[in-house]
Amino acid sequence: MLYDYTALTPASVSAETDAALAHADALVEQAVASVDDPTFSDTLARLELAGAAIGVGYGRGAFLAHVHPESAVRDAGQAAEERITKWRVAIAFREDVYRAVAAFAVSDEAAGLDGERRLLLDHWLRDFRRAGHELPPDQRAELERLRSRLVELQVTFARNLNEHRDWIEVDREGLAGLPDSFVERLHAGDRPDTWRVSLDAPELTPFMEQAHDRGLREQLFRKSWTRAVETNRPLLSEALEVRRQIAGLLGYPTWAAYAMEEKMAHDPDRVATFYEGLVPPLTGAAQRELAAMQASSGAGQLPGGLQAWDWLYYDTRQAREEHGVDQNTVSDYLPLDRVIEGLFRLTGDVLGLDYRGVPDAAAWDPSVQLFEIRDRASGELLAHFYADLFPREGKYGHAAAFPLVIGHRAADGTRVRPVSAIVANFTPPSGERPSLLRHGPHGEVETLFHEFGHILHMSLSNATFTRFSAASTEWDFVEAPSQIMEHWAWQPGVLSQFARHYRTGEVIPAELMDRMIGARFLNVGLRATRQVFYGSVDLALHAEADPPDLDEATRRSYEVTQFPYPEGTFMLASFGHLMGGYDAGYYGYLWAEVIGDDMWGRFAAEGITSPQVGAEYRRAVLEPNGSCPGDELVAAFLGRAPSNEAYLRLRGVLANRGAAED
Repeated sequence: MLYDYTALTPASVSAETDAALAHADALVEQAVASVDDPTFSDTLARLELAGAAIGVGYGRGAFLAHVHPESAVRDAGQAAEERITKWRVAIAFREDVYRAVAAFAVSDEAAGLDGERRLLLDHWLRDFRRAGHELPPDQRAELERLRSRLVELQVTFARNLNEHRDWIEVDREGLAGLPDSFVERLHAGDRPDTWRVSLDAPELTPFMEQAHDRGLREQLFRKSWTRAVETNRPLLSEALEVRRQIAGLLGYPTWAAYAMEEKMAHDPDRVATFYEGLVPPLTGAAQRELAAMQASSGAGQLPGGLQAWDWLYYDTRQAREEHGVDQNTVSDYLPLDRVIEGLFRLTGDVLGLDYRGVPDAAAWDPSVQLFEIRDRASGELLAHFYADLFPREGKYGHAAAFPLVIGHRAADGTRVRPVSAIVANFTPPSGERPSLLRHGPHGEVETLFHEFGHILHMSLSNATFTRFSAASTEWDFVEAPSQIMEHWAWQPGVLSQFARHYRTGEVIPAELMDRMIGARFLNVGLRATRQVFYGSVDLALHAEADPPDLDEATRRSYEVTQFPYPEGTFMLASFGHLMGGYDAGYYGYLWAEVIGDDMWGRFAAEGITSPQVGAEYRRAVLEPNGSCPGDELVAAFLGRAPSNEAYLRLRGVLANRGAAED
């Protein structure tokens, strides 16, 4: 029986958090009691079960900070998130836990460990070292204080973003270029015959892509790039200083060196080498594409030249004029329900799964759906997941997958099935129109496929311990399975299975799909250099020993995009990844995309919907999850280490062109 989210109150969120912490603490006490005669079952296994209990508490408490429609419950969820995250940080600082695990580590049983159990012990010993157990007591106490303060800063930063609301107010003339269906979804403005265009993705993105009024696009862009700046800039500044102090106490030259120790890259030099191999060809492609964009549609005649608020507009115009792709027309063939059906059919056939809707979701909002995932061959129930796909006030502002119950083996050996949630902000239904999704690079269809890759990773994991379940590979590998998923969103044979006109039921025309795919790699260099910008500014903040100048670091990193820096903005205040786990790790998106493209190459060569390749992918990559290093997962599927060449070849940036064949 799944948890009933319908009757949540601030008091119940607090009570669930209390219960989870108490349960976890009891398991930890049992683990430390075995210090005189430690065994794996008594120490590490119990500590992992404590982590599982905390995971349940997160799903019933902290998670609500990001999704619940009531502000008071979100407030309680934020308090729960801070308590739970602090518990997770503090466990490695506990002297009694350290003694118990250290005593087991020198036992005969520990010497004989292998596989997942050996990796678990190694990870715990690494945690203790990174918690400063080799430091004098006063320095270790300071380290714990700093880590606790960092949690407070991160939680508050995220809440400020979720709660921030802003918009521009426009009249009908200011909406020129946008379809009536877009206008119908907008809230009325304060003045007669005006509408609000907010910073929510279903309003922000289409406006930046299609609104003819350049001045209004600039206004909306600037609001987006300065959101929460008053509250979040000082939080970020303090967080960077705290991280610098933590790294220094532990003897690391920078926070990047500290953070990457746990990632595939292992150290900043490997990331620098990775960028050195990719950035020059991507930059060359971006420069060629920008010249072409300036030559088309009069873009080169704009006062001041092309600016950041022009990029999406002229990219969209190029797709329409050079490839005949009108996103409004394409969206008519992509009602959300049909896209989900197609996603289920595709992954069901390729990975051997069946999906069923659960009629009474008992979720936190009536719009949320609940599904179960079963193994097709055996009928075994593997997992559940929720789908919370439309924007609400105070809701998490982007798209992400959250673990609510982490799959693992219970003490009696039975499987605890995972429960997860995909949270997004897609175009909502309006009047008689259903939710119609935007296609295109980083569009809503691609985003849905991407986030569902995380759901599959969480749901299909068969790791024994919570440490290696959910989506708990190295942080710079975790996006790779989702990058593979994005490729399926562009295959004609896949699209034709579910893309039907929402009114007529007509299958999306083959000629339209050809044009869409032809436009897929339009301006791919410019898109990729934006990912490089985000990764570069992250490294500029975390890979230097001296405190950074935030504005200068952002301005310098932005040069790779080939656009003038938008002076007077501060996008770092809304760059949630910097405070949400991707600090000194945002490079991982491009890193994982390279890996994902390389793994996709096997599907492309042997059959993009091949159940045989899908079964091997499920066995080699998804099921082991974090119980094997990322390099080993790739090698198990490909038979070799990943290569940058597949990424560059797929995107055609080595040649003087902007498109490529899959």
